Amino acid sequence: MTNSTPQAARSHSEPLLAAASPLPEIFAKCLAFTRARELRAIGLYPYFMPIEESHDTYVVIEGEKKIMVGSNNYMGLTHDPRILEAARDALDTFGSGNTGSRFLNGNLDLHDRLEEELADFVGMEAALVFSTGYQTNVGTLGALIGRSDTVYVDKLDHASIQDGVRLGLGRVQRFNHGDYTSLHRMLQADKPERGKLIAIDGVFSMEGDIADLPALVALKREFGAALVVDDAHAVGVLGETGAGTAEHWGLTDEVDLILGTFSKSFASIGGFCAGKADVIDYLRNHARALMFSASMPPASVATVLKALEIIRSEPERRERLWANTYKMMEGFKSIGFDIGPTETPIVPILIGPMEKTLQFGRALFEAGVFANPVVPPAVPEGQGRLRTSYMATHTDEELDFVLDQVHHVAKKLDIV
Repeated sequence: MTNSTPQAARSHSEPLLAAASPLPEIFAKCLAFTRARELRAIGLYPYFMPIEESHDTYVVIEGEKKIMVGSNNYMGLTHDPRILEAARDALDTFGSGNTGSRFLNGNLDLHDRLEEELADFVGMEAALVFSTGYQTNVGTLGALIGRSDTVYVDKLDHASIQDGVRLGLGRVQRFNHGDYTSLHRMLQADKPERGKLIAIDGVFSMEGDIADLPALVALKREFGAALVVDDAHAVGVLGETGAGTAEHWGLTDEVDLILGTFSKSFASIGGFCAGKADVIDYLRNHARALMFSASMPPASVATVLKALEIIRSEPERRERLWANTYKMMEGFKSIGFDIGPTETPIVPILIGPMEKTLQFGRALFEAGVFANPVVPPAVPEGQGRLRTSYMATHTDEELDFVLDQVHHVAKKLDIV
């Protein structure tokens, strides 16, 4: 008779468990990656910090208050009572999510209304709303770039642009940051019959500098290229009304597509592409990141609509943002720091070596300031920096505290 007791079954299985096979070869890279564990062991790993509470200009982590200068909440709208009320109303009307793509069952009248208002805001014929800013770039560029096309990207363009052009089927040409002489040579060497698209960040997220649109428009005209501007860090910030980089330069009519995100000035999540109506309609029916992804949740769309209303009706908010920006630029320079080529509320403190950058960031965090240490591969070797960014709602007292702590930590670590 076969012994089928539970004990016998366990004994029979033990050798199988003991002889478990090693990880498949594809995971070898995971075992070889040790840098994060090493940094955790010495207390210098700065990422995935669990925030317990958020209060606009400061957060609470491990029970301690930290002034937030690592956020992209430029307009300071994430805790505005009007924003929160709009989100609650949308929850009551539509529920927590749409459970489907816009292409099928997830399209709300709120999405359509937002697209109309965004197109009007940035001066384009039409707009299309995606679920994230990353999906906006991936979906737009992946859908537009065909086998007979060439796309030209700045090497410091955001990762979502770099990934988007990989999904396209065309040829990719990368030029050094701001090197439009090299870009001219690339365009000149390309076959005239190939479709050409230049994709550029309006504001570069780690440097804070603004793309030279006049130079790019001249190249666009000379070679018949399309010009696509990712305005993630510019919409709400640059231009007379906050419409972004094209408005800043007075060249809205020369830009073919404006891409943007809602996770910064608009206090939400999502993104948009704005341009000619025919192009937007093509994307609406070909952008896989739109067609095969669930749509922006109702509360997020309502948040953006209300944020856009506030941005358009309260220019003093943008004026305060710029006052805060200039205060911090001058403050850091007076301490002795190099802040690079920044022209925007993104103000990097250039440190250099990775370890010193992480040490500076950790010491500042312990002193009550939340900023973002940025090290390779996000920036080139030897160009580590503390990335700071500012809000319209930061008070002078908070900013003075940040400057004092930066100065104190810099002296303690003998950085300046």
